[in-house]
Amino acid sequence: MQDATLIERIRQKFDSLSPVMDERVRRQWAAAEASSVGWGGVTWVAAATGLARNTIAVGMSELAERVAHPERDPGTRLRRPGGGRKPITETHPDVEQALDRLVDPATRGHPESPLRWTCKSTRKLAEELCRQDYPVCDRTVASLLRKAGYNLQVNRKTREGASHPDRNAQFLYINEQVLSFQECRQPVISIDTKKKELVGNFKNAGQEWQPEGEPEEVNVHDFPNPKLGKAIPYGVYDMIHNEGWVSVGIDHDTAQFAAASIHRWWEKMGAKRFPRARKLMITADGGGSNGYRTRLWKVALQDLADKLGLTLSVFHFPPGTSKWNKIEHRLFCQITKNWRGRPLTTYEVVVKLIAHTTTATGLIVRAALDSREYETGIKVSDEELAKLRLTPAKFHGEWNYSIAPRR
Repeated sequence: MQDATLIERIRQKFDSLSPVMDERVRRQWAAAEASSVGWGGVTWVAAATGLARNTIAVGMSELAERVAHPERDPGTRLRRPGGGRKPITETHPDVEQALDRLVDPATRGHPESPLRWTCKSTRKLAEELCRQDYPVCDRTVASLLRKAGYNLQVNRKTREGASHPDRNAQFLYINEQVLSFQECRQPVISIDTKKKELVGNFKNAGQEWQPEGEPEEVNVHDFPNPKLGKAIPYGVYDMIHNEGWVSVGIDHDTAQFAAASIHRWWEKMGAKRFPRARKLMITADGGGSNGYRTRLWKVALQDLADKLGLTLSVFHFPPGTSKWNKIEHRLFCQITKNWRGRPLTTYEVVVKLIAHTTTATGLIVRAALDSREYETGIKVSDEELAKLRLTPAKFHGEWNYSIAPRR
């Protein structure tokens, strides 16, 4: 306890004087303080100030020299001519090139670089440079990296894959159809499945306000709980009224689940908003349970059209452009913000957090649990597909089509 008190007292004195001390005065003050402490003084002063023990020893030598030869004036020079460690770039001029080869071996280094498949931390880079006879520490490596224009960055999702030649034309076509439906006061929705979430006391990315020192405690490992499983949020976003519906599934993300989610949106929200609707426009991704290649999706839509008595006009985004879907940045990202830092311990918690999502622009979200089971692996024959009242559009009929009710 006394040691800690002594270190704290020395630290306070050092912090107060440090701004007005140069390099030489700093080490001589530390040496004088260590001498006043007595046995173990160098250790205490080093711990309190962060100065190296050999630096304090140099200061002691300088004080002893001044006592023995007071007539010698050190002047304003802080170091002897030529004193101090030379920078690594001076003693090893090619160290920057060696570091660059390690950081980016795929383009400029040897294909069998020892760091090709390892974490490029400054410590590992320093260890490898030392093995190549470059005496550096991790702090020196960090300084060299900053000098070379490197900094720590995260991945950014920008590459969408191969671009279809009619990509922009499809965007324009969808936009024209949306405007046409809105002018006629016919419903326009954006649909998609949100990322599946583990249900249980697991860590959820993000932060939330908690009393200091009392973070939410969660499981160390994210092993799925077989009794709880995963939550499958399927969203329907009403572009006209800025409203969303989310069905939280517990079984499988299938075409029937997607169609059932649209059906529940219509019953709970859509029918009240569009009492005179004759048709429904749906914008969707090109893949997944509602993909344009999925036959079962079209069969499920036919059943939905029959139940609602509406003609369903479906428009898929081109391959690799799912992030352009309105539901992604109008609904799903807001849900993620709302439950960040909150463990999704039960399905009830998932549903409540989704339903309490709001924005400054007036977003309204409703949600419910869908506890039904949905069969997977269902095959649709050519005969079944031919019975559908499906009409492809003249422009990319595989992406754009309408399904009319059979009665």
